[in-house]
Amino acid sequence: MDIKKILLSAATITGILTAGTIAANADTVTVKAGDTVSHIASANNTTVSAIEKANSLSNVDLIFVGQQIEVGGSSSNTTQASSSTVTPQAPAAKSQQAQSSSVNTQKQTSAASSQQTQKSQAQTSAASSQQTQSSQAQTSAASSQQAQSSQVQTSAASSQQTSQSSQSQTAQQTSTTSSTTTSSSSEEAAKNWIGSHESGNNYSATNGQYIGKYQLSKSYLNGDYSAANQERVAAQYVQSRYGTWANAQKHWEENGWY
Repeated sequence: MDIKKILLSAATITGILTAGTIAANADTVTVKAGDTVSHIASANNTTVSAIEKANSLSNVDLIFVGQQIEVGGSSSNTTQASSSTVTPQAPAAKSQQAQSSSVNTQKQTSAASSQQTQKSQAQTSAASSQQTQSSQAQTSAASSQQAQSSQVQTSAASSQQTSQSSQSQTAQQTSTTSSTTTSSSSEEAAKNWIGSHESGNNYSATNGQYIGKYQLSKSYLNGDYSAANQERVAAQYVQSRYGTWANAQKHWEENGWY
């Protein structure tokens, strides 16, 4: 046998063994970004239906990056290289988009919730502040009204007390004046009564040692028989002996002299 034929046969057998090894290693593949079941089936010399059954896929359009997929065919390095350059398709990209959309939605929801919470807190704080200010204003107004009312009442009470005091003083003065007038009138009447009964109110009447209207002793008049001196001495005499002309009259009525 020619040596070249022997070497060629050996190289052929080695290639077949190598291809068998590659085919054996292609039973399970890992899903990469952009892979679809149809691309994996085409790259591994199998069908979508076979992959669906082998992996019990409920939806052949939904696979995930990193997922282990069992395949039933073989693939060459050239085919696998071609597969690695395939333009990313929808399924895995859709999954990433869905996940990204979900994250964005959660972020937007969280941000909206935070804004609503902050807005609610700000509104609550503003409402509370307004209520506090309103309450303080009402309390201040009520306190001011009470103070004014108290001042008015105090002023009115003071005015009433002053008026009552003035009225009382006026009444006392009137009573005193009336009493004085009455007393003076009574005293004047009593004095005239004694003068009438002693001399008929004659300042020139004489009866022995008694002289004038009130028939006073000459020693009392001390030589001055004028009407003014008679009035003055008579008043002193009655004041020192009886206290009042009324008492002197009473004594005269009881005894016939004073």
